[in-house]
Amino acid sequence: MLSICWSTTKTSKKLFCHAKEIVLFSLDKDPLSYCCIRKLSYVNVYMKWKKNRSYDSIETIYRSPELKPLISLKNSIAQAPSGCIPISDVSKRGLVLDVPIKVAKFLRRYPSVFEEFVGPQYNLPWFRLTPKAMEIDVEEKAIYEDYKSDLQLRLKKLILMTREQRLPLRIIQGVQWYLGLPDNFLKNPDINLDSSFRFVEMENGDRGLAVEGEEKMMSILQKNAVQRGLSNGGWMEPIPFPLFPSRGLRLKRKISAWLDEFQKLPYVSPYEDFSHLSPDSDIAEKRVVGVLHELLCLFVENAAPRKKLLCLKKFLSLPQKFHKAFERHPHMFYLSMKAHTCTAILKEAYEDEAAIERHPLFTVRKRYIELMDDSDRILKQRRSNTHFCLLRSC
Repeated sequence: MLSICWSTTKTSKKLFCHAKEIVLFSLDKDPLSYCCIRKLSYVNVYMKWKKNRSYDSIETIYRSPELKPLISLKNSIAQAPSGCIPISDVSKRGLVLDVPIKVAKFLRRYPSVFEEFVGPQYNLPWFRLTPKAMEIDVEEKAIYEDYKSDLQLRLKKLILMTREQRLPLRIIQGVQWYLGLPDNFLKNPDINLDSSFRFVEMENGDRGLAVEGEEKMMSILQKNAVQRGLSNGGWMEPIPFPLFPSRGLRLKRKISAWLDEFQKLPYVSPYEDFSHLSPDSDIAEKRVVGVLHELLCLFVENAAPRKKLLCLKKFLSLPQKFHKAFERHPHMFYLSMKAHTCTAILKEAYEDEAAIERHPLFTVRKRYIELMDDSDRILKQRRSNTHFCLLRSC
């Protein structure tokens, strides 16, 4: 066992090397016609976390724990026939809507989104949307309608990345915020899903969603490689990953040489069969990195809390400690510790805007965050006015 040390002023990494496999395959692209040769590789990396302010300041990522329940409550009000609801309609749904505090307190925290008034009966507090919030809601609904086929494609790709091409509904619901699916997307399958989707019964009594058909999918990485003339879209081509090194991070020669060899390995698409790969090989490692790359490409912010990805491990056939791939490949992924949450961010989406098309919901969510900031100013002004009135009364 060979040990290599990798260190910079702010980063300390340890690599433990063992034998790897180099895959040799024939030109007929038969997945069974290949052989393996053992060669040096590493399997474990320890890397200290290194802060990057530019990634930690992406508001749509680190404010999503507030934004998600805000939009869920906004939807509850917007879907009401009268456009307003009493607090009793949502006061006991805090857990369902992911509201971290009492629902009434949460609604009053954002006066630029929710307008409170006294209801017609029993003097109960009622809430409706402000004009600005209604304007953004209309824009959001238009995006859902115009990009319905895109939403279906994102969901279809996620399902096709699984071994059995099916996913439990509870798993889909757990990541639908990151995919950009509206809250009621799965509740209206006749409207939102095309004929390639079908509901199925899965193990443990779970209800799932499957995709039928022989449609061939290409990953975002493959499409970009074809456009740049680096690939012809064939099977097991040596497509390199786009790398974006952190400022001030210098690799030792041995590590840099390993990375060069890793980039030259055949790329296994998340939508292709990988059963012929040895789980301890570098090419299997490249397949795992490719799955994580494609998965983050499907998400609106191209990022997600690392713990949210754990529920997909079994269905995407990822290894037990697949999350360490984020640490082993810091040139591709950034782990943000903002707001006491470890969030995996795909660097390529923010370093090369032409590589991954920005989801239109990204802009809409930024507009909601602007309303949240306006709420902070309104509440601050109210406190100042109250303090001033108290001083005058004294």
